[in-house]
Amino acid sequence: MTSGITSRARRALGEDIRIRRAGARDTKRLTRLVRTSRAYQGPFAPMVAGYRVGHDYVETHRVFVAVGETSERLFGFYSLIVDPPELDLMFVSDDVQGAGIGRLLIEHLTDEAHLAGLTEVRIVSHPPAEGFYLSVGARRAGTVRAAPPAVMWDRPELVLPIA
Repeated sequence: MTSGITSRARRALGEDIRIRRAGARDTKRLTRLVRTSRAYQGPFAPMVAGYRVGHDYVETHRVFVAVGETSERLFGFYSLIVDPPELDLMFVSDDVQGAGIGRLLIEHLTDEAHLAGLTEVRIVSHPPAEGFYLSVGARRAGTVRAAPPAVMWDRPELVLPIA
C-alpha cells in the first residue's frame, strides 16, 4: 500500500510502506511516538505528558500503523473510533513528515470508515495540524473550547466526508 507515497519519498524512507492493524506489541512504540512528537513541545506538552497507548486501547479501537514493509519501522499511526465516528489519534514520525505518510493514513482511514458504513468522521485537530486535514478534504465545522488543565487552548473541529 504505497499509492500516496512518491517514488522519491520511498527512496528517502528506504522501503515500501504497508498499513496493518496495530497489536499489543506496538503499544510502546505508539506511546513513544505520541510523547516525543515535536508538534506537542512547548505549550502543547501537557496534553501528551504521561499519555499512554495501552493494550486495551488497541484492542478496543481500530488502530492502524504505517510500517516499513521489511523493517517494521513505525512511520505513523491513526485510531478510528466508529461510534461516534471520530479520528481519535493520528501521528506521523517527525523525521518522515512531508513524505506522504499522513496522506496514506488518511486514505486508509477513509477506506476503513467507508467499510464501517460511516458517512463522515469528526476530527478535533491539534491547531498546527488543521492545514493538513483541510488539504486532505476535511472541512471546518467549529471550535472545541479549551478544557484545562490538560488542554489549555481551543482546537479546530473538522469533518472529513466519507464517499
